[in-house]
Amino acid sequence: MKLSTLFLAAVAFVPSVFGQLGYKDYDNDFLDPAYVLGKNFNSSTAAAQQSIVQWADFLAAQGPWAVTNKTVAAPTGNPHDYLSWAPYYWPNCTGLGNTTELTPQQVWVQCTYYDRDGMFNPDRLLVNNTGDFQAMSDAVFYNTLAWVLTGQSNYSANAANYIDTWFINPATAQTPNLQYSQLHRGPTGQIGDHTGLLDFKQMAKLTSAVLVLRQAKSPDWTDTLDTQMNNWTTNYLEWMTTSPIAKGEWESPNNHGSYFYGQMASLQILVGNTTAATNTIKQYFSKQWMAQITSTGEQPFESIRTHPYHYRCYNLAAMVVNAKIATYLGMNYWNATTTQGATIQTALDFTMGVTLNATDGDGPIWELYPSMVAVGATYGDPEGKYASFLAQANSNYPEEPYFFFNQNFTDSGLAAATPTASSGSPGSTTGARQNGAIAGLTTNWLVATMAVSLLCGTLIV
Repeated sequence: MKLSTLFLAAVAFVPSVFGQLGYKDYDNDFLDPAYVLGKNFNSSTAAAQQSIVQWADFLAAQGPWAVTNKTVAAPTGNPHDYLSWAPYYWPNCTGLGNTTELTPQQVWVQCTYYDRDGMFNPDRLLVNNTGDFQAMSDAVFYNTLAWVLTGQSNYSANAANYIDTWFINPATAQTPNLQYSQLHRGPTGQIGDHTGLLDFKQMAKLTSAVLVLRQAKSPDWTDTLDTQMNNWTTNYLEWMTTSPIAKGEWESPNNHGSYFYGQMASLQILVGNTTAATNTIKQYFSKQWMAQITSTGEQPFESIRTHPYHYRCYNLAAMVVNAKIATYLGMNYWNATTTQGATIQTALDFTMGVTLNATDGDGPIWELYPSMVAVGATYGDPEGKYASFLAQANSNYPEEPYFFFNQNFTDSGLAAATPTASSGSPGSTTGARQNGAIAGLTTNWLVATMAVSLLCGTLIV
């Protein structure tokens, strides 16, 4: 496992290490390439644009990532097969009658595993294709955006390289399925679970990046790479639509179903099958979504979980992204109503009023903010309730990339919306914050690594 994966998992908690806005892995997003390539950005997004470039630099220092980068292989023995372990499953070895201590490898196959919802098994990170994929997809996303914002070709080269390494290069390419994702260990079998498809929820971010690279005709996004990525995605979509494992996720009523539909639709867009993508989004909003929000705005399938605040925010992010994909496809589901007459805005408003109980590891509270800005930008904020909430909760929100993603939304007149004079602007060759981001990262690497070492014990145990 790469140290960078643990580093990425904890960095949002140590922003002071970098002296800039700390990187966060937003649950998901989808950007219309027309917005990005139109470059008609509000001046209030200047600081958010700088954050995007800084995050691209930070992530680029960690890559590239490959599915083959693991010390434990899938049951096939093939390092190209994606592998993750069910994160909430723990071993019970009491019935084995062993007289000597078991090795980890013996525990994985001999002991019975049982579900402890919301309780992460720390050894799941011994195999972290999940974290590497999330880092890779974010790196592709932010480096693509940084290329547009700065005009510097190293960013588009980064994005193309990361995609090539994960999906295309024969030495490192992933087999196009998730047959062994969130695998349930134990003596009864070593097979993945339908919940493992959630590992690829950020395909929507990756698709956004590919659309930008393709439509902008980036020299780094060659016809050969485009064809190969389309071929990989086509094969993966075939597995998604025929595998019994994937079928279970397709039918999930909660956030798993929400993310499944978003993942499938985004990949159908990537390969140019907008008809299939349209049908996928229509199916989600006519099926799972209809029961996901009550008249009050509560999300009943998420509120019953061990960490209900997190899961409300998590599913809300999926609903927002699915609505964004629908908009891209020429449909409007923002004003659609569930069986009980609720909209996505109803769910957001309800969650705003929920008190976060952080003592048991629920949250983080900022998980709600990207959806709040998306809802405010889409429905409007005539009473200023969303802007007021954010201004009080996070006075730096105009620096967040999600502020750039969701315009028009007010910056509330906050100073964070205006870059400092020494910061420069995206594309500037003199911007201290932009060009100093990677240099500062090297200087502070030891400090950051120490912070991660301390944090990982509390975050994953």
